[in-house]
Amino acid sequence: MSRRCLPDMAFLCPMLLRPPYLRAGDTIVILSTARRVTIEEITPAIGLFESWGLKVRLGKTIGLVHHQFAGTDAEREADLQAAVSDPDVRAIMCARGGYGTVRMMDNIDWTGLLTHPKWFCGFSDMTYVHVHLNQTLGVQTMHSTVPVFFPKNTPGAIETLRKQLFGEEVVFSFPANPLNRKGATKGVMIGGNLSILYSITGTKSGFNTANKILYLEDIDEYLYHVDRMMMNLKRSGKLHDLAGLVVGGLTDMKDNTIPFGMTAEEIIREHVEGYDFPVCFDFPAGHIADNNTIVLGKMTRMEVGENNVTVR
Repeated sequence: MSRRCLPDMAFLCPMLLRPPYLRAGDTIVILSTARRVTIEEITPAIGLFESWGLKVRLGKTIGLVHHQFAGTDAEREADLQAAVSDPDVRAIMCARGGYGTVRMMDNIDWTGLLTHPKWFCGFSDMTYVHVHLNQTLGVQTMHSTVPVFFPKNTPGAIETLRKQLFGEEVVFSFPANPLNRKGATKGVMIGGNLSILYSITGTKSGFNTANKILYLEDIDEYLYHVDRMMMNLKRSGKLHDLAGLVVGGLTDMKDNTIPFGMTAEEIIREHVEGYDFPVCFDFPAGHIADNNTIVLGKMTRMEVGENNVTVR
């Protein structure tokens, strides 16, 4: 297990606390910190986890309804807190994203992840938790697909979740995008959903990017808003000392009647002009079927070549 970092110094620590990898017989909890979800929607995921030899426990939020949420803020908070504090739980899997995690973030006592480390898994709205745990507590997390999407995910994406949970080696190799900037680098990978990273800049869950590899993805945003968010990252200094930039899926982007004039990828590429760190697009993760699992808070090596990109 990686050495533990002091919570208030997590952003300086090159090696964050790594929860134990899973073994057959370990318990994984499926719950919802955001939008409501039915048990029918996650039944395929339950069967899959059990086929991996895991014990599946359902959180009390599964099936709860409070407007668009999986129960009230208090109910979602209690469900997450119980899983965080339970020493028998080895991984927490968010059933789906949507919106709502931030509403109870500040009321959770996360110290259970230091005394009883466990993996937190999910993406999109769970970026709030990823950043908070990586930066404030110094704990690694998994940016992964979520149970409601399992039937739509590629077999390869599901396999990377299994491999990452059980501690098997995962290396990503994919074709280069013409917008890439070549180079080799290494650094702790952080990040997640661009809209959420934008929303937490300047809050107590703010993040330090110095010497890090920043990962970005997003869905259903207007192109001018992508530009606004990248301006925020640039003006707040988040791009200045990056070790590298990895861009995943930029899905279902929208434009106005009068076109913005650039794609989302071109907007991001424009905002990193003037820096010299390697940049790659089309990383296989995000709101896409091939949503592969990556470990945030882990030392990562990236090689961006003429024809191919390797991330390990």
